[in-house]
Amino acid sequence: MQAIPVNAETLSTLMHTTKLLCLFIFCGFLTNAQGQSLDTATLHKRTINRDFNDIYTQNLKPATFGNDYGGPNKTMLTSDLIGNFVLVNSPKLPFFVVATPEISIRLFSAYGSPVKSPSYTPGFAIYFRANNDQYHPKFFSVGYNHHSNGIEGPTANPNGTINVDSGKFTTNFYTFLYHTGTRTDKENLIINSYITAGTELHAALIGLGYAHALQGRYGWVRAKGSWLYSLAKGNNDPLDPNKKVFNDWMRVQLDLQYIMDKYNNYSFGNVKKRLNVGLKYYYQLPFMQNVAFTVGGGYRGQDEYNIYFQDSYAYMNVGIAAGLSFGTRKK
Repeated sequence: MQAIPVNAETLSTLMHTTKLLCLFIFCGFLTNAQGQSLDTATLHKRTINRDFNDIYTQNLKPATFGNDYGGPNKTMLTSDLIGNFVLVNSPKLPFFVVATPEISIRLFSAYGSPVKSPSYTPGFAIYFRANNDQYHPKFFSVGYNHHSNGIEGPTANPNGTINVDSGKFTTNFYTFLYHTGTRTDKENLIINSYITAGTELHAALIGLGYAHALQGRYGWVRAKGSWLYSLAKGNNDPLDPNKKVFNDWMRVQLDLQYIMDKYNNYSFGNVKKRLNVGLKYYYQLPFMQNVAFTVGGGYRGQDEYNIYFQDSYAYMNVGIAAGLSFGTRKK
């Protein structure tokens, strides 16, 4: 076989090209390895963020519709209209933001069935995760709310009593809460439990955002806590019998609040005027999505329904609840 002649210039060009090709392959391999490592870390972080966003959603307040029994003013209907507008819910971010325009309504059992003055409590909250364990989550939330009854009349009557018929009620407050939870997975059941503790501080402490006749009569500093226990039951996927779908089944929630500052000369240990406590049981209706039957009760040392804050009483309630979350993030 006759050899193909190769001059020095051609050989030099061939060797240079081979070196460049080897260098390109090596750099490509190195870049791919580094990119793969970065992608894995990013994927892990975003998975945690996504799971925590689901946890925050589980802890949002549902809307309720029913009636309360036991208060000094009889009602035909009580309702908390709550729409949770999720503004930030991205696996790229370690925080979650939700705006909640809450309206509480009591339809009084009186002539004309008046609603009188609803409680308007618009606000927003920001959630921050404090660890990376989705099965033992820890996170913080910071919130702001404005509470008003939308009326402009004098808060107090000329004799100093509170004007419950046409009196203005206004206060702004901030909440600072710490949350911790646990999740347990079983074959056909997912158990979630969350404990929350923190404080509620009203802007009146620095002389801002309140009806001045409330000074000395309303609690501006409150210790808050809650316990949430929920069960999700597994059922066969109607489209794929080999898969299971877990849906909410039952939930129990306990809410506590205690007024810490001085008001109306009540002693710090006057539980009847300082403690608010409520326990509610939710049962998910199997034929409806995101709707539950509820029954509960508790005690209001200072009624949360705006100008009626002076009322103290035990109560029970029956109704239905629905989660209303509107995601604004593009999918």
